[in-house]
Amino acid sequence: MSPTIKLLHFQQQCHQGFKVLDSPSLHKSLPCFHQHPLVSFPKKCLHSSGVRFVGFPSAIKSTLPSGNSRLLVSRCISEKLSDSLGPSDSEPLENLKQKENALLTILKGANTFLPHVVLASTILALVYPPSFTWFTNRYYAPALGFLMFAVGVNSSEKDFLEAFKKPAAIFAGYIGQFAVKPLLGYLFGTVAMAVFGLPTSLAAGIMLTSCVSGAQLSNYATFLTDPQMAPLSIVMTALSTATAVFITPILTLLLIGKKLPVDVKGMISNILQIVIAPVAGGLLLNRFFPQICNAIRPLLPPLSVFVTALCVGAPLAINIDSLVSPSGMSVLFLVIAFHLSAFSLGYLLSGLAFHKAPDVKALQRTLSYETGMQSSLLALALANKFFQDPLVGVPPAISVVIMSLMGFSLVMLWTKKKETVME
Repeated sequence: MSPTIKLLHFQQQCHQGFKVLDSPSLHKSLPCFHQHPLVSFPKKCLHSSGVRFVGFPSAIKSTLPSGNSRLLVSRCISEKLSDSLGPSDSEPLENLKQKENALLTILKGANTFLPHVVLASTILALVYPPSFTWFTNRYYAPALGFLMFAVGVNSSEKDFLEAFKKPAAIFAGYIGQFAVKPLLGYLFGTVAMAVFGLPTSLAAGIMLTSCVSGAQLSNYATFLTDPQMAPLSIVMTALSTATAVFITPILTLLLIGKKLPVDVKGMISNILQIVIAPVAGGLLLNRFFPQICNAIRPLLPPLSVFVTALCVGAPLAINIDSLVSPSGMSVLFLVIAFHLSAFSLGYLLSGLAFHKAPDVKALQRTLSYETGMQSSLLALALANKFFQDPLVGVPPAISVVIMSLMGFSLVMLWTKKKETVME
């Protein structure tokens, strides 16, 4: 075999691009050679006679014996070329990928900042109310619908089928919403009049707040803490909202002594717009267009944080006058005690009821959210529509902020606790 043919055979084995000078028939180059024409080998890896390569300080013997010599030269060429190509080509690509992964991590982890953002929006609403007053009640339903869409995108139809296999948990959530909470509302409403000497209208506002259905924000809080429980939370909220058209008027009649006519069609439409349609849209998108879901999923956490901040800050900014009223601080204390009791009882009672369940802790957190958070905006709308005294709307307005702050503070607390246990 001629030296020229052997050299060609050696070039193919090395799988690298270089140019040979001594033979015109060998003036060939691979693409990578044009980018890196000057590559040097360590002198110890080269032999002293034969064909010379561009940029090489020594010559390589044209006749290479098979075995260790060929392996040695191939290894030297591979290592030297990888060293010269690596810093200029591979590292920028790796850095770009690292930056993309870091950005995705930041976007996906935006939910961890939710309690801080909620607290900041609360302070901003108190200091400068006009920053949130533009976000009126007409934007609230689409905002909650967006949060439900985010839950749907990150869920599947199987999750909801599994949720319906837990009728005991669904019933427990219903009892917490329409039995435990109204009793707490009646208790703190009575304390408001007997102990604090507040007018009957404020006590009625506390009781009215305890009689409405569950809040959609509880579904989102559950999703952030225990994603696998989000469908169960949605089923609980949908059931309590659907039956609130009958239960809420009965409870207000029993607790307050006034029967409130509730718009049945309006509440059903509310459920469809805020809960069912967005969740179904997210599920269908996830089912039939997974690539679109993968593209938008990293953007959903930061957008959800922003929307949640608006949903918390706007009611506070709009009802700031009620909060700073002479009786506002007393009502604030009572509303805090009401929600704290509801969150605690939801957690403790569900722990007793489902102590043998394998996912008891997740159930406790889910039922705590469901019991501690309710549709205070619905109570505020009912107060403004069916009660002449504007003071009735003060407790529901304060409740919107308090339940959100407490709920998302629990999200932060329980999420960190879960991470600590996993570590």
